[in-house]
Amino acid sequence: MFSFHSLFSESAKQSFITFHLSLFILFLLPLHVSAQSHLAAEAEIINVGEILYQQPRTLSYRLINRGSQPTKITAVVPSCGCTQVKYPTATIAAGAAAELTAVYDARTLGTFQKEIEVYTDGASEPLYLTFQGRVVADASDYGGGFPVDMGTVKLSTAEVEFADVNMGDHPEANIMVLNNSRQTLRPQLMHLPTYLTATYHPEQLAAGRVGRISLKLNTERLLGYGLSQTTIHMARSLGDKVSDDNQIDVSAVLLPKMPKRTAEQMAAAPVLVTETDTLDFTELMQKRGRKLKQTFTIGNAGRQPLNIYTVQAFGHSATVKLSTRKLAPGAKAKLTVTIDRERLAKQKAQPRILLITDDPQQQKKILICKMKD
Repeated sequence: MFSFHSLFSESAKQSFITFHLSLFILFLLPLHVSAQSHLAAEAEIINVGEILYQQPRTLSYRLINRGSQPTKITAVVPSCGCTQVKYPTATIAAGAAAELTAVYDARTLGTFQKEIEVYTDGASEPLYLTFQGRVVADASDYGGGFPVDMGTVKLSTAEVEFADVNMGDHPEANIMVLNNSRQTLRPQLMHLPTYLTATYHPEQLAAGRVGRISLKLNTERLLGYGLSQTTIHMARSLGDKVSDDNQIDVSAVLLPKMPKRTAEQMAAAPVLVTETDTLDFTELMQKRGRKLKQTFTIGNAGRQPLNIYTVQAFGHSATVKLSTRKLAPGAKAKLTVTIDRERLAKQKAQPRILLITDDPQQQKKILICKMKD
């Protein structure tokens, strides 16, 4: 009886099966690899708006490993030498997040669009990050808004935050000032702490003109690691007094230097876990009473003890208490947050809670207090 299989020898049949099995495996392999690790950005494109010539702008990208396996950034390539990039060198666990920071030198006038290529050990193609904006020659070219109205002057912001600075850094932040009066003014900041210095461009601001105040942070003069916050005030005229109307809030987060860890040490490192990243007070806000108190849970999902160096609240409306600062593997702690309703009414910014830990993936953790829908 005729048989199709009789046309082939046993060795030929074996080669035929092996060849097609290899093709099948090669077809599946790229799909399998891409499913293991996938680094994505929360926002791949950032518009920085208008920035002043030769005033570097710092921007941050939040990167998330959306795969099922750990991944590591192996190289970062900016599109030009105008951009300096800091990126995490430690392994990013599956589901974990990390931060990449870029500093653009703003030495070329006009519109710009820059790219950063991020290469990882789990993907054949890079992740492309983009930022864009416009560099203007001086303060008079500034076309942004002035949402803070202080009467004779208007400001671009009344909240200055120096985020994620290290000892030895000297970052700068700009406040744009519009002279809203009919006279020449000399804007001055009052009650600057020793770790802040201000320069004024120009020192005298003609009616209807825009100027710039540059605030410089001296990290060596900060009292310690964690959150430092202060209020300074804008003097709109000679003899101007301190009030809520001319207040500017300034904060700085100084991070301790983390030791380098091997892959084995990273695998055994402490891991901070939180019950939620948003502390919801909306229901309590519907009730009477000046103090609103809630308790949340944090824990350590790692294999080594977790140390929490700092627990602080941004602003003056929230106080925070932690049941313990050191958590054994698998242990939990109670985080109690109390909001003062009267102080909240005077606070411009949303309350936030800052945790600084020795978790290499989450050295800094910020919890948002949600006060209204």
